[in-house]
Amino acid sequence: MSAASPTGPQRQVHLVAHFPGVNSATVWSDPASGSQIDFASFRHFAQTAERGLFDYVFLAEGLRLREHGGKIHDLDVAGRPATLAVITAMASVTEHIGVVGTLTSTFNEPYELARQLATIDHLSQGRVGWNVVTSPDAFHGGNFRRGGFLPYAERYARAEEFVALAKELWHSWDADAIIADRASGRFLDPALVRRVEHRGPQFDVSATSTVPRSPQGFPVIVQAGDSPAGRDFAAANAEIIFSRHTSFADGQAFYRDVKGRLPGVGRSEDSLLILPGATFALGDTDADARERARDISLAQTSPQTAIAWVEAIWGHELPGLDPDGALPDTEPSDGAQRQGQVSTQVADRVARAAQLRERAAREGLTLRELVAAETAQHTFVGSAETVAADIAHAVQERASDGFVLVPHLTPGGLDEFVDRVVPLLQERGVFRTSYETDPETGATPTLRRTLGLPRPPHVPWRGGEDAVAAGDREPAGAVA
Repeated sequence: MSAASPTGPQRQVHLVAHFPGVNSATVWSDPASGSQIDFASFRHFAQTAERGLFDYVFLAEGLRLREHGGKIHDLDVAGRPATLAVITAMASVTEHIGVVGTLTSTFNEPYELARQLATIDHLSQGRVGWNVVTSPDAFHGGNFRRGGFLPYAERYARAEEFVALAKELWHSWDADAIIADRASGRFLDPALVRRVEHRGPQFDVSATSTVPRSPQGFPVIVQAGDSPAGRDFAAANAEIIFSRHTSFADGQAFYRDVKGRLPGVGRSEDSLLILPGATFALGDTDADARERARDISLAQTSPQTAIAWVEAIWGHELPGLDPDGALPDTEPSDGAQRQGQVSTQVADRVARAAQLRERAAREGLTLRELVAAETAQHTFVGSAETVAADIAHAVQERASDGFVLVPHLTPGGLDEFVDRVVPLLQERGVFRTSYETDPETGATPTLRRTLGLPRPPHVPWRGGEDAVAAGDREPAGAVA
């Protein structure tokens, strides 16, 4: 899908670095693979992304280890560190790049999470973002006092009210509430700090925030829902969508759909960025890259992963199944997927099994090779020139605003992309050559300014006077 560079101003590419580890794409068996809990891994990855002038580093989170057949899934044995601690640590060893963490709205409370995020936003000089997730299953819920999990509709209702309440807390300090008058010992004007009285279906809160407004007002809101409710939530609340629509045509359709919802909620097109997750395989030539992509895909599909995936399709355990053999002869079970299995949504198990058997026979694939071909295909495969051209084309044609890149190695999987592809994007004039700083003070830009997002207005949950002036995009030279 490569295309020549168009004439005139070009849309700028946004790039995000997804720390590999909490996903099935990480190849832990590679000799170059590092640790998921050693700080050196997080430091190397974050500093590489900053060297590549990426917008932010993204960290996924899981509140439980996945299980399949009553056993811990093999890809989770490396552990899942706590998001807030990690993004704080990464912010401490970088200067310009943003840090965005995944945190659930289902099993956290608005006051405490808003306070924690605001604190880190201050410590990082306004470089924090929050990926809002709703944590759908009972296995997450089992770790918490109330247990269980919320019905689908209620999860989004809680998330929307959670975000609204967090914003109320973040906006409750006026920008001038702190008085820098050390001679008199007076640092706070109580008249400029508003107590938040929130009464809603999900939360009943009377609180005074302990943290002033951060340099960017509040953390950038990221969301990854794809259902109709998820798209509506994103249009009303999110500033970035972490999308799964990576193919060109699918990406364009998703882009039009979500951006088309924005006017209905009083928002402009540039107030929301759509950034699909993307994997990549580079080579000296396109042919080299295709061969490398096949090797990486097979390495990403461990024998345990392949068996778990097929068992999830079949709906029951398949004892003795050989990952390097053929698909099972038995037919799938009827009914829904059992809790505890690796998540694979299947509308018609029998039809899906027949489809997989046909492909395996046609292409001469073993079970593991088939699962790799079905689940571990890479978004961008080719030489550095080909990948740069494809990324630029997708952004110019509004299939995305950029991409969240997910390397297959921890922590060095991003290095080659930064060294080889980023310079070519810069040559095309579609990617920054430095981070923007205040020309007078040299102050670090906030994440919102790095992303080019407008400063959002304050919209109270239940009416009331707007304590924070609604602003447009920050003027040139100002640091949001």
